[in-house]
Amino acid sequence: MLSNQWTVTDFYPIDYIPRGVRLTSYTGGAADLPGSVLQEFLQGVSDGTAIVPIGKVYTLDDIVQAHTDMEESRVSGKLVVTT
Repeated sequence: MLSNQWTVTDFYPIDYIPRGVRLTSYTGGAADLPGSVLQEFLQGVSDGTAIVPIGKVYTLDDIVQAHTDMEESRVSGKLVVTT
């Protein structure tokens, strides 16, 4: 999507996406998400009712390791890099 190419010729996701990884997409823009929906989610994160699965937190100095872990599917959940 970042290259503005919306399709990939002869792409079969099952051949490339590791087991346990989910493929999702969203085609809307920020204006399509009502502010109240975003606020409800953020409140849920804040009060613990919406869980964001953070697998591991890295510092910016560990960005190479974070990228390696991501490429090799070493971490379940979201990888977070802090500055």
